[in-house]
Amino acid sequence: MTSPILVTGGTGTLGRFLVPRLLDAGRDVRVLSRSSRGRGKEHEQGVEFVRGDLITGAGIDAAVDGASVILHCASGKKGDEAATGNLVEAASHQATPPHLVYPSIVGADALSLGYFRSKLHSEQAVADSGLPWTIARFTQFYDYILSGARSMAKLPVVPVPAGFRVQPIDPDEVAARLVELALGDPAGRVEDLGGPQESTWADMVRVYLRTGHRRRPVIPVRLPGLAKVRAGRLLPVGPVTGRKTWEEFLAGKER
Repeated sequence: MTSPILVTGGTGTLGRFLVPRLLDAGRDVRVLSRSSRGRGKEHEQGVEFVRGDLITGAGIDAAVDGASVILHCASGKKGDEAATGNLVEAASHQATPPHLVYPSIVGADALSLGYFRSKLHSEQAVADSGLPWTIARFTQFYDYILSGARSMAKLPVVPVPAGFRVQPIDPDEVAARLVELALGDPAGRVEDLGGPQESTWADMVRVYLRTGHRRRPVIPVRLPGLAKVRAGRLLPVGPVTGRKTWEEFLAGKER
């Protein structure tokens, strides 16, 4: 039996793609979860679920015990910094330091918004941990764009931020990249990864409406505080991109 790979956030948007890919790679997987039982396909395949809470620190020692790699994918609207700090503290006490892999977000060092700032501080905690580490930044997931488009499409007129440049990506492609990094040697900060096409929020919403046969006027609204977004600071740096397009992602999705 090989040392397990611990996945935090293993039941979330990214984790539901990541865990099966790790299993397909022949690795034992442990998922840190707030509940004591797993759900769905991962549980049926025999993934070990450990109950714990990254914010309070409860159960983290048991979760990291013996793990050779930690994929820290848990994320929320608040508490990311505390969660990462608690995880780093527990991992640092292991006799054999695990390889800590952290997926962050493109633009973490460019925007002062709370979520981006929290991601940057978590990156710093990982890099300063003394553990072997890898950090990869990714653009927003298509799922996030889809959720917003669904909500906005309920309005008779759809207002969107003007010039909001994005290059979102399919989370399954992010999962594939993370498995590659987790099974490799610690690499520090690696290249960003985004989707295959740069677009804007307005154009992506228009595509969503068109594929769903909805007619709504999309009105770009120039908002303050987004100059860096309009300048492309949410776009990946480097030539590496995913393959699945927004239209391909939408195919088969309920709209």
